[in-house]
Amino acid sequence: MERFICIHGHFYQPPRENPWLEAVERQESARPFHDWNERVTAECYAPNSAARILDGAGRTVRIVNNYAGMSFNFGPTLLAWMERRAPETYQSILEADRDSQKAFSGHGSALAQAYNHMILPLANRRDKYTQVLWGIRDFERRFGRWPEGMWLPETAVDLETLEILAQVGIRFTILAQHQARRVRPMGRTPWRDVSGGRADPTMPYQLRLPSGRSIQLFFRDGAISRAVAFEGLLSQGEDLVNRLLSAFSEERPWPQLVHIATDGETYGHHHKYGEMALAYALHHISSTNLARLTNYGEYLEGHPPTHEVEVWENTSWSCPHGVERWRSDCGCKVGNRPGWTQAWRAPLRAALDWLRDTLAPRYEQMAASLLKDPWAARDDYVSVVLDRSTDAVQRLLHKHALRPLAEEERVTVLKLLELQRQAMLMYTSCGWFFDDLAGIEAVQVLLYAGRAIQLAEDLFGEAVEPMFLSLLEQARSNDPEHGDGRRIYARLVKPAEVDLAADKRRG
Repeated sequence: MERFICIHGHFYQPPRENPWLEAVERQESARPFHDWNERVTAECYAPNSAARILDGAGRTVRIVNNYAGMSFNFGPTLLAWMERRAPETYQSILEADRDSQKAFSGHGSALAQAYNHMILPLANRRDKYTQVLWGIRDFERRFGRWPEGMWLPETAVDLETLEILAQVGIRFTILAQHQARRVRPMGRTPWRDVSGGRADPTMPYQLRLPSGRSIQLFFRDGAISRAVAFEGLLSQGEDLVNRLLSAFSEERPWPQLVHIATDGETYGHHHKYGEMALAYALHHISSTNLARLTNYGEYLEGHPPTHEVEVWENTSWSCPHGVERWRSDCGCKVGNRPGWTQAWRAPLRAALDWLRDTLAPRYEQMAASLLKDPWAARDDYVSVVLDRSTDAVQRLLHKHALRPLAEEERVTVLKLLELQRQAMLMYTSCGWFFDDLAGIEAVQVLLYAGRAIQLAEDLFGEAVEPMFLSLLEQARSNDPEHGDGRRIYARLVKPAEVDLAADKRRG
């Protein structure tokens, strides 16, 4: 019986930059570090690039780059920060992908991710497509190759999102077991109900899409993944090895893949020295031939799906209520403060949806007088996000402008495109994940909304903020000191604003 093991880490932090300054300001809750990106890098991202393996006497006998032996994805906005502020760790991640291609039959272990961790089933189709495309373009620029797979934020899934992945050429993604609805051998009937997390995770599956396309799906081993994340399985590397090996069964005749997926921050940030347990497990498994380490691309090449699957739409890995954690008071939360609710989630999303849907037609109308296709130009704007040089801007305008543009028109185009970037950043999922509207994650999405509003009022010459605030007022913090969304916006968003045009005039 062939036995394969794959450990996937989803490494991600929300974008934290002040959208006027494009820099991360000090976050007091991250002390003694400047901000949470710095703290998690020190506790997790850097240690995993040089993880220690100890002998029985506690002496370091080996230092390894964990990323080279596992499967992983990094959020594009996190990598953008890391490239500037943690370049050594950043280069170790890129190098690990190159090394993994040598180890895994030419298949790199890095996967792409939808750009800024937007919950895609709650997005409109246009934003879904741009998020996927920007994730791919960012990945190509950093890793120098096409991504075989893509991580869906929170593994939140619907058929439209999977259609887009298949349309652009993504081969596979990873879901949780409870997201599988029913399975059957390829092309045969009847279907077998596997709801409730009963899908066999040791094989890949093919999902046939309404368009006629298909995509391959892997369903992580939920029990072992939860044990790693929440049940202390990383206290000893030997425990992790034994638990992974226990998932193989002689009753399965196919080449089995035991694979888990957790937040990458589990290894070192959530669990101190977790990167050492991971390093030990990867080294021990590979050096003793207990199983073959692999990644998803390599396994899929040698073992294509023999079964079909259907999924439950609008589900995710971290909310048993589907995707309600990002739009309603579903009961999911991080803390356990008596009397606190998440009733603020729905009005926050309603306010942002109104803003998005109000700005989109105005963007389209104004941009149509300057650009051949305003939405195709937005899709390509990621090239400027990745390279703010004059040459990159000129290439974008040469491709998309209706005609040679005057300097003022060029500035207008860039403002329009930046408006759209902010309108996507304001849907970063962490804004809803935690417990209160006044938390740094929810305030961050309001900062992006504030920047989008400032650009819109400058471009279109009409007041947008008053209606947005009247909607935001319906969202209330659990802390009476913070009050409602209007007050939070006034206290925590408006002071962060910078009138860049005024500064330029003064300079």
